[in-house]
Amino acid sequence: MSEHGFHVHGPHDHAVEHAAHGGDSFSNNIAVMTAILATVGALFGYLGGATQNDAALFKNNAAIEKTNAANSWNYYQAKSNKQNLAELAMVLPNVDRARYQGEVARYNSEKEQIRKQAEALDAKSDEWNHRSDAKMHEHHQWALATTAEQIAISLAAITLLTRKKWLMAAACGVAVLGMVLGVLAWLHLDPLGALFGAAVAAH
Repeated sequence: MSEHGFHVHGPHDHAVEHAAHGGDSFSNNIAVMTAILATVGALFGYLGGATQNDAALFKNNAAIEKTNAANSWNYYQAKSNKQNLAELAMVLPNVDRARYQGEVARYNSEKEQIRKQAEALDAKSDEWNHRSDAKMHEHHQWALATTAEQIAISLAAITLLTRKKWLMAAACGVAVLGMVLGVLAWLHLDPLGALFGAAVAAH
């Protein structure tokens, strides 16, 4: 424990420490690789967190628009009730029919404007929900890329202990996979999701 509290070492820290004391090129190469992977993984993690925050913000916007739409539909219903009362009054004896006809026409016109507003708010809510779902899916892609880089760092740390070259190859393979996933997330591409969607549609 340091004077400032606990300090937790990750696989990358151990890898660098081993390299510093090892003095051989194999250890140095592993240390450099883990440093690069740690940086890439941190970047992926940041982008994943940012997309998750965007998804939450968009979902909140969708909820606000849905509430506004519900208020508009309630207002529409209130106008409908008033219109129904005016139409009912028109058939009563000894009433000013022209007056209630005018009210019916006014309520009908107001209802049309309110309906358009409510439908527009519903459409905005659906759009925000769609954007939120897209961001959340992107977040999952970044999370997968980050996880792959973390696994690669762990494999590299184990490679330092065992000095097995096949573990080094596995670490490099997983690292490349993580970077490919990161590039796909950056380009907003999801080939696996597209293939899955096509398979579901075919069945």
